[in-house]
Amino acid sequence: MTNVSKKKLGITELALRDGHQSLLATRMRLDDMLPICEKLDAVGYWSIEAWGGATFDTCLRYLKEGPWVRLRELKKAMPNTPLQMLLRGQNLLGYRHYADDVVRKFVDMAAANGVDVFRIFDAMNDLRNVRTAVTQVKSNGKHAECAISYTASPVHTLEHYVELARGFEDMGCDTLAIKDMAGLLTPTSTRELVLAIKKATSIPLHLHCHSTSGVAEMVQWEAVHAGCDIIDTAISPLAGGTSHPATESMVAAFAGTEFDTGLDILALQDIAAYFREVRKKYARFESHVTGVDTRVFVNQIPGGMISNLANQLRDQGALDKMDQVLDEIPRVRKDFGYPPLVTPTSQIVGTQAVLNVVSGKKYKVITNETKGYLKGMYGRPLGTVNEDVRRLALGDEEAIHVRPADLIAPELDALTREVGDKAKSIEDVLSYALFPTIALEFFEEREAGTFKPEPLDMPAEASSVAQPASAPGLAPTEFNVTIHGEQYHIKIEGSGHKSEDVRPFYVKIDNVLEEVMVETLTEVVPTADGNIDTKKASKGSKRPKARKDSDVTTPMPGRIVALHVEMGSKVVAGETVLVVEAMKMENPVSAPESGTVTAIHVAIGDNVNPDECLIEIG
Repeated sequence: MTNVSKKKLGITELALRDGHQSLLATRMRLDDMLPICEKLDAVGYWSIEAWGGATFDTCLRYLKEGPWVRLRELKKAMPNTPLQMLLRGQNLLGYRHYADDVVRKFVDMAAANGVDVFRIFDAMNDLRNVRTAVTQVKSNGKHAECAISYTASPVHTLEHYVELARGFEDMGCDTLAIKDMAGLLTPTSTRELVLAIKKATSIPLHLHCHSTSGVAEMVQWEAVHAGCDIIDTAISPLAGGTSHPATESMVAAFAGTEFDTGLDILALQDIAAYFREVRKKYARFESHVTGVDTRVFVNQIPGGMISNLANQLRDQGALDKMDQVLDEIPRVRKDFGYPPLVTPTSQIVGTQAVLNVVSGKKYKVITNETKGYLKGMYGRPLGTVNEDVRRLALGDEEAIHVRPADLIAPELDALTREVGDKAKSIEDVLSYALFPTIALEFFEEREAGTFKPEPLDMPAEASSVAQPASAPGLAPTEFNVTIHGEQYHIKIEGSGHKSEDVRPFYVKIDNVLEEVMVETLTEVVPTADGNIDTKKASKGSKRPKARKDSDVTTPMPGRIVALHVEMGSKVVAGETVLVVEAMKMENPVSAPESGTVTAIHVAIGDNVNPDECLIEIG
């Protein structure tokens, strides 16, 4: 087992993973991590969490960084501190269950590339779904930490959590974690839970809690006094809001007590000064939940999930329905047997709630992941599933009761053949296994040397705002706007390109950077006498609007990841014709009527919107 340094109170630093995942949409780049690694490595943390969670997906999808390269570079830069990752059991870092051979190989390669501490959890708290990963971590001589996904519901009792803790210890875990991803613990419930688990088990206990509800510092104080051995914190510039208690604050709180961490507050403040400047670079990705939000005690929605929901609704022009979605989420969760809301169940429940609200009818549109969940493909829910909802999703298909991975044949060899020479290593094959479409794009861009990381403040090509050459000065770039007596300072920092008639503008409103999507309805045209006129903009080629009942449309904005028909295909009403990825969930889109495919207006990889006709059926 990896030698993990022992302190009176251990501290795991979250700045390189969950801190920026919670507050900056996981967008921090490796280039902004490496310069501070030497100082982080010298602090004496119990561990530094730097990989796993959403970082793998984000590296491939947005940052155009090799996630395995990131891991190796961080380990090289911090050789003295155990490097920790978050692993979703049989889900690994993706959104489905993978075969045991994929799970074992992933753990092997994560260990070989630098992970020392594996925090392993299952969204359903189904012990069957973590056993393979735990066994493989131990076989690699690494530290296995199992995590209880904490939630509150009529079926999640203290006795249940104690039973889980005993089960994890029996499995051979080195430490046990309480993972309070939404910030639901209170000081009283924490003391009760920690005392009960410490009484029932003999391995060290680790607490991970978010600051969303405003009581996390009190929760950690009570936990430590009740016997908790290690706590998770984030350096202060990346703390608070939907993130975690500040590292310096908790170190100071326990200084001079029997739980003194032994960490140097001045060294931590030096590190904080660095991250204070780094955070400014990521203003575009700032979470809107930077303070206390006690609504989480009712809706139990993790902060990252709230921002996802807001973005999805904004894309559909339905942001005004956010309150309806927040009300719908607890109802969907009850229908699903009260799963804890953590990846991937938070995305499954959240996306289904959005579809229920936007479509105007409950379960009119059901995602593939919802169908898989209700079939039992994510594990066993603790509560009772609404059988009417299950029948809507599955029809006559029976739910399963075995461990989901028992139904998945070994797939590593098939995946290796499938990706072919596009993969240059076993790590590439594993990336493809987790995110096929995104990984292939990444491999192609890597091969061609055409990586274009998502811009920070604005696209590189948008250093100035384009203006009509025939009308210099026509469009001001800085001005004041007065609305209902309130004045706002507006400065247009730049613009990008999305399509011929829709483009993003990057605008500072009272010095806060926003992205504004502008659809051109008129264009500037020089007249014969040298003056300026306007006319309705001529649109470039784009998909037709959906007008007929037989037109196939998407229920929400997303990206085409599968196309199941071709020109001339015969389809029947209800048959899946394509799949749209939205909120990292796959949404099957079915034919509204039976007939023949007469036109296809999309290809795999296209971004699509609800009002567009994607396929015509005649």
